[in-house]
Amino acid sequence: MLEITIAELQKLRESEDHIEFKEAKHNYPFAGGKHVDLKDRRRCVLGCIVAFANEKGGRSVLGMVDHMPHAVVGSDFAEKEVGELTDEIYERLGIRIEATELYEDGKRLLVLSVPSRPVGRLLRFEGVPLMRTGESLRAMSDAEIFRILSEQEPDFSAKICEGLTIEDLDKEAIAEMKTQYARKQENPLFQNYPDEQVLSDLDLLKDGKLNYAMRHLFCLGNPKPYGNISLRTISL
Repeated sequence: MLEITIAELQKLRESEDHIEFKEAKHNYPFAGGKHVDLKDRRRCVLGCIVAFANEKGGRSVLGMVDHMPHAVVGSDFAEKEVGELTDEIYERLGIRIEATELYEDGKRLLVLSVPSRPVGRLLRFEGVPLMRTGESLRAMSDAEIFRILSEQEPDFSAKICEGLTIEDLDKEAIAEMKTQYARKQENPLFQNYPDEQVLSDLDLLKDGKLNYAMRHLFCLGNPKPYGNISLRTISL
């Protein structure tokens, strides 16, 4: 995340800007503290980080009041131990946060910038996947958990390959692909369609730009011979 100033922080709202403000002057709990009730234990640094990560990232600010304009009160949380703090969070959660100390009139703020969780993975605090609802942290519903666990990494081969043009492609390899597709669809006329139309119909060409699948399969000079092209490889 980009660096931020105290003045910029004071303009942000918890409900709109993926941020949380805590006074946390002294003895703010890192992982549940001395609380027994599960809901109370979640109100700690680690619980907040888990919730933010599960919701694509955010910031936790210690040392400012939560109501506008977020006056600076100062916090001694992890003072002189910021490195140890980030190491401990990584050991427990497997994500790297950024911890930034800011000062105003001798009062210290600690800004914890939390990245998004990995695709398809939930973070948990004491076994519970958390998310924010207003000012509270609650367990995710079954539907919310299923949605996240069903995520998939984006297909790199479908990304646009900048600079690749039709002129860079092996015409013989494209002709072989058209022949295979025509045979599969029992449509011999397909072989006569213009290359640009075929590639566009197969989502290999979008807005005049080719994707990485084209570079891998059809680019001139590619060591992969066109005779080995599989219909399944390009999802025809």
